[in-house]
Amino acid sequence: MTNEQWLSIFKDIGKQLRSGLPSIMGVEGGLTPLGRGAGGDKTFPVDKWAEDIIITILEGVHRAGESFTLISEERGVRNFGESDLRLLVDPIDGSNNAKMGVPFFSTSIALIKGETLAGLEAGYVLNIAAGDEFWALKEKGAYKNQKKIVSAPSKDIAIIAYEASTPKSDIPRLLPLLQAARRARCFGSLALDLAYLASGAFNVFAAGNRSRAFDFAAGMLLLKEAGGMITDLDGNALDSIPVGLERTVPLLACANEQVQRKALHLLSEARQR
Repeated sequence: MTNEQWLSIFKDIGKQLRSGLPSIMGVEGGLTPLGRGAGGDKTFPVDKWAEDIIITILEGVHRAGESFTLISEERGVRNFGESDLRLLVDPIDGSNNAKMGVPFFSTSIALIKGETLAGLEAGYVLNIAAGDEFWALKEKGAYKNQKKIVSAPSKDIAIIAYEASTPKSDIPRLLPLLQAARRARCFGSLALDLAYLASGAFNVFAAGNRSRAFDFAAGMLLLKEAGGMITDLDGNALDSIPVGLERTVPLLACANEQVQRKALHLLSEARQR
């Protein structure tokens, strides 16, 4: 199956998630965790609902003859035959927003050949509440709602989005970037942060805590195809990161190389003080 055919499947998943959203958001007990997923975070009804839809569709893909390995935040690793293809899935990125009715949460799906992020072939991110749909294919550009996107050309740290899951330690680490920015935003869905960064909505994103590959893999391809840069907070490339459930590295993503250099310089200066 081609990358384009996989992307069509991801969009079908997105349609079902969008159409079923009203039925799950008002479910009684939606704030009660069901347990913990394979990624270590609490699983809420909205997480299970989204993953059930995704797995049902992927089971049909497998019955039609395709083989792949699913790596999902909630249920972990599941083999659908023997293949070097991996689907790295976060059914709901931004579960805390979703369970509280804040309309900024997403589904993130990445198609990868091999065992590391160097094999990224396709990425899909859906803002389930708002309906914004982002996708990228390797060497074929990035798109938002059918239109090709490019990251912001600004060479300054104008608007920064950030993730601080442990504010006490994360915010001091990111403070040099926050102080240099004209505006700062903390939205609560890493995959969507990267997607909107790719579309030019802001020009820096940073995560102070170690992020997991299923949170950022699809957004990583989106950003790179849109002309942006993504590394760890020390400027190291992410291509060698294994495709799995483990926490990996803190992230720095920028709209272009010039902004990336400025951001890395600020972080380096702060460490040397």
